[in-house]
Amino acid sequence: MGLKCGIVGLPNVGKSTLFNALSNAKAEAANYPFCTIEPNIGVVTVPDTRIEALEELVHPEKTIPAIMEFVDIAGLVKGASKGEGLGNQFLANIREVDAIAHVIRCFSDDNIIHVNGKVDPVSDKEIIDTELQLKDLESVEKKIARVERSAKAGDAKAKKELIVLELYKKHLMEGKSARSLYLTEEEKKAVEDIHLLTIKPVIYVANVDEKSLPLGNEWVEKLKAAVKDENAQVVVVSASIEAQIQEFTDPEEKAMFLGEYGLDESGLNKLIRAAYHLLDLITYFTAGVKEVRAWTIRKGWKAPAAAGVIHSDFERGFIKAEVIKLADYQKYKSESACRDAGKISIEGKEYIVEDGDIVHFRFNV
Repeated sequence: MGLKCGIVGLPNVGKSTLFNALSNAKAEAANYPFCTIEPNIGVVTVPDTRIEALEELVHPEKTIPAIMEFVDIAGLVKGASKGEGLGNQFLANIREVDAIAHVIRCFSDDNIIHVNGKVDPVSDKEIIDTELQLKDLESVEKKIARVERSAKAGDAKAKKELIVLELYKKHLMEGKSARSLYLTEEEKKAVEDIHLLTIKPVIYVANVDEKSLPLGNEWVEKLKAAVKDENAQVVVVSASIEAQIQEFTDPEEKAMFLGEYGLDESGLNKLIRAAYHLLDLITYFTAGVKEVRAWTIRKGWKAPAAAGVIHSDFERGFIKAEVIKLADYQKYKSESACRDAGKISIEGKEYIVEDGDIVHFRFNV
């Protein structure tokens, strides 16, 4: 699945430094706004010890982990919804991602200019929220203008759409994001075509200085208090430290470096997993001597849809799925031993694939 998480925020909050640490795609990091003009895309692996365990058991020719794309998007400023700065480009880029990692500055540094003159994470968050909400309000009002006449003429579909659009308009005018309005899936379809920005799920990334690791600081606490009703996760990272962590190639040296800051793992690993969870994703595996591979699917997918991630023929000609639980694979050490022990279940089209399943699909086209 080609899933993207957009890294957004005001200029000079550490977005590009964080992005550079996330991937090998190097975005320019500079002490001035808009150094990232074109969105940079980096492909990162999803940290998962399970695929490492399978690799040790199977000894495949190659191992392919699950991946996600992170997109470093140009910094936004107040007035972006009206085209200020690179507002139009920013808003166009953000429409293309599945989720948002909102980087917020929670550190003080006289050498790095804050676009608004002072460190205020709650205000920074609200600036981004407001600009996205204003753009969504504009989109909603434009659609209301399109469907209102049809609704008044008695068009049943237009009437339903208008009711939902009016709910969104009221919600947005109250300074609330679209994702916080409870609607049924059917109701949400009424606005699918206008691609609301604030309907996308969000992770808040509190970028702190090294002294504030691992727990954060007073700015982080203010940010957490501001988002407590959003059911959103706040991940604390130090982008500058994460950049240093990526330079270590020796696992022991990396572990020692992390330990100096009271960390048991990279903050970026936590961010990647948080983004994976935010998008309601799970992983299943295929395992053989040629290849051990992690496949990304949505939680709740049935076996044919999961098979379709490998190839559309697998879904179209699905016959059955042979499923081994990872704990059984680890206990019996091989697929053949699991088969002898009766630990391979044969599942049909209604089987909901579970996180960590090891699956072999049978199909015929």
